[in-house]
Amino acid sequence: MNNQRKLVSALGMGYVIIFVVGNIIGSGVYKKIAPMSAELNSSLWILLAWLAGGIITLFGALCNAEVAGLLADTGGDFVYLRKIYNRFFGFIYGWSLFIVIQTATIASLAYVFAQSLNSILPVPDMLVSLKDISIGGVFYPFENFGIKLTAIILTLTLTVLNISGLRSGAWVSKAIIIMVGTGLFVIIFFGLTSDVAHPVDNISFKAATENTVTLSSFFTAMLAAFWAYQGWVSVGYIGGEIKNPRTNIPRGIVMGVFIVIGVYLLVNYTYLSLLSIPSLVEINNAGNQIAAVEAVRSFWGTGGVLFISLLILITTLGCTNASILTGARPYYAMSRERLFFPAIGRLNKANVPGNSLLWQGIWASVLVLSGTFDQLTDMVVFAVFIFYGATSLGVFILRRKMPDAKRPYRVWGYPVIPALYILFCAGLVVNTFITRPREAVIGLVLILAGIPAYLMMKKRNKNWNN
Repeated sequence: MNNQRKLVSALGMGYVIIFVVGNIIGSGVYKKIAPMSAELNSSLWILLAWLAGGIITLFGALCNAEVAGLLADTGGDFVYLRKIYNRFFGFIYGWSLFIVIQTATIASLAYVFAQSLNSILPVPDMLVSLKDISIGGVFYPFENFGIKLTAIILTLTLTVLNISGLRSGAWVSKAIIIMVGTGLFVIIFFGLTSDVAHPVDNISFKAATENTVTLSSFFTAMLAAFWAYQGWVSVGYIGGEIKNPRTNIPRGIVMGVFIVIGVYLLVNYTYLSLLSIPSLVEINNAGNQIAAVEAVRSFWGTGGVLFISLLILITTLGCTNASILTGARPYYAMSRERLFFPAIGRLNKANVPGNSLLWQGIWASVLVLSGTFDQLTDMVVFAVFIFYGATSLGVFILRRKMPDAKRPYRVWGYPVIPALYILFCAGLVVNTFITRPREAVIGLVLILAGIPAYLMMKKRNKNWNN
């Protein structure tokens, strides 16, 4: 048992920004404009949803940055919430990460990778005779089993890569984010300058007022946007492996989110220049099409389809890798606090939490079998915003509990910005119950399953002090 091993602080500011951008830019930038079009039916409202999602994400990032600057350590929000509230709340967050938030993120990204690979090199379907077997009529584990098996193989392969060492995973993320950035720039430049590009329809205040968009439908469309922005908080999980974390994490989060907002607005404006709203609605209704593929097909034909499919493949590969690398650290931190199985808290010879990575990979593989991409992403967004709101509330709590503590960063616009973000988180959770009740209930049940797990851990450690 290597209890003497310690995490190595090896990553600078550049890698912090890479991990923020790499954890955010995944499948959403290619897929989510289609369900947003079906919900809003207006180019302007779609772009406003992307902008609003980015601004609200930035508000959350600003709040998180103050807390991270004060409390930064390996485990990210698990550490923050344990210190702000108590051991129980920290455990419930860590449990939620493992049971649904981080692992379902990995599963859904790997699933889209497999779908993209299938569009280039058809993946043979398997166990077709079992495809109608379901769990409660909700989950069909053997449906599209060839795709799911490919996603599982990817998840476990990247898990093994990251078990081999931090630098291995970090180098892969850096190389991939450079390729992704180049590919997105190519789409924007050639898409907007192509002969088929047209002025985006309905970009005016008059057009916005003529379209009937309810607050609930706007919130629902933003669920899609928030999936695309999801992941920025993950860099906090590797706080113990970042140089000068209390300065570099806050700055890296804010800079990374700003970069992503700009990229998303440009890319989605390009899609809207190439595809009409009715076309995007048809893509959404088809279920097996990707908006980005159809957009590039419109000006580059078959060759463009191959290009964008390869880009999606590389993007989801990078985001899956970044999510696996960062995601295993909170469980390691939990184990060190005796809030998870002892073996999870051991570092291997490469000074990374190998057991934590392994169990994360196994459970993510199980979740691949559980549902579709959209089921998984809606559950993730619902669950994660409960804790985003709690972390932002921590800004107020820590200002009262630790008024004289040194803060490398103080949230801009305090107390208005944190208060608005907390209210938004509450509204999104309530709206998800109304518009996506199945995903909300499943997500809540999985979170609450952590209560008996916590009581078991507490029974094993009777000398805890909350």
